[in-house]
Amino acid sequence: MAILFFAFLFLLSFSTRSEGGGSIAVNYGRIADNLPQPAQVVELLKAQGIKKVKLFDTDSTVLTALANSGITVVVALPNELLSSAAAADGSFSEKWVQTNIAQYYPATQIEAIAVGNEVFVDPNNTTDFLVPAMKNVYNSLVKHNISSIKVSSPVALSSLNVSYPPSAGVFKPELIEPVMKPLLEFLRKTSSFLMVNAYPFFAYSANSGDISLDYALFREAKANVVDPGTGLSYSNLFEAQLDAVFAAMKNLQYDDVPVVVSETGWPSKGDENEIGASTENAAAYNGNLVKRVLTGAGTPLRPNQSLNVYLFALFNENQKTGPTSEKNYGLFYPSKEKVYNIPLTMEALNAPGSTPVNGSKVQVTSAQEAPSAEVGQTWCVASGEVAEEKLQAGLDYACGEGGADCRPIQESATCYNPNTLVAHASYAFNSYYQKKGRGAGTCNFGGAAYVVTQPPRFGSCEFPTGY
Repeated sequence: MAILFFAFLFLLSFSTRSEGGGSIAVNYGRIADNLPQPAQVVELLKAQGIKKVKLFDTDSTVLTALANSGITVVVALPNELLSSAAAADGSFSEKWVQTNIAQYYPATQIEAIAVGNEVFVDPNNTTDFLVPAMKNVYNSLVKHNISSIKVSSPVALSSLNVSYPPSAGVFKPELIEPVMKPLLEFLRKTSSFLMVNAYPFFAYSANSGDISLDYALFREAKANVVDPGTGLSYSNLFEAQLDAVFAAMKNLQYDDVPVVVSETGWPSKGDENEIGASTENAAAYNGNLVKRVLTGAGTPLRPNQSLNVYLFALFNENQKTGPTSEKNYGLFYPSKEKVYNIPLTMEALNAPGSTPVNGSKVQVTSAQEAPSAEVGQTWCVASGEVAEEKLQAGLDYACGEGGADCRPIQESATCYNPNTLVAHASYAFNSYYQKKGRGAGTCNFGGAAYVVTQPPRFGSCEFPTGY
């Protein structure tokens, strides 16, 4: 995933499909030295009801582990092989398909091949090889009588020259004739789809003074941005980004080509200058996106086309290069514990209550007893693993200068028991966090606090979610 942002002026597979809605899937990246073995990952996916994954290669161990699992797979031919795959004689592509696709299919349900990834921003300048490589791979699939496997390529939103308003979306002029038209023509002729990597996080982080965080996190109750070109209203940045791509495709007369969102996500941690990177925002973005995809229709510009989305990513990946955020897009830690708890299926969305995050340090009621948490709702609690001096200092600040409501933890008050430093600090930290609007950086207290996505409860004390 390249670090790119969508210059929006003014402003991922777990898989499940709902009746009348779209599908949610997840990217399974492996740039890490501490991930579970592929066989364990497959068990995790199956246990979660996962139907689809997208890979970034054709690793033999992974493809073998996925065989006969009931999970469909998107595999990838990486950018560094594009020049070889584009060779006129097609011999490299023929061998690649035989070795990496044909010998695993159909036991491993490969449904598509992503040829390259964000090729237009590849510093090695592999753009000219893209469409010839895609054609060679497709011709090799035909030779093996497995042309039902689709061939596509993920493009970044930086391929757009204009993105606002969405109806004015156009591709960069230097890409149109050399690659975009041939690419879209190939996709049309082979009944395939365009893959798009869309990250509202980059747009918000780079333009937080102009873009509302609620708009980026699907938290606007009503549409608040109107496209002057169409009169269509937008309640979230994700749909506006997609419609800019749809408009660019329509401008080239390829509005009949379907689109799959091959990557989208939000980091749970980032560097100081990566505005908006936090656990609570990641939970809000991905949780609300899942709800939107599974229960809604298409975008304002393509209302009758369901959204099909691959979340990025399955795991945090500790060996990725770049800023801190690059290592922290995962839904799961390598331990297979959830980074935050959000619904990923219709069953989870419709459940009367939510289950606690595995391995939570916080005392949480059972699923039957816990109050239901709205998608993206978060609390701040104290860590029991830091020194008491740090907890006490944080408690003193929150109840003093911080302005937290600490009356409920006074003696004889409703939240005095259990009379422990962790319990009292948790209540005070959460009060401060909620009063500050759950803003990024307001649940830290020198490393003595962290965000949870399940209602914490110490004794009979209920933690507020707002003031």
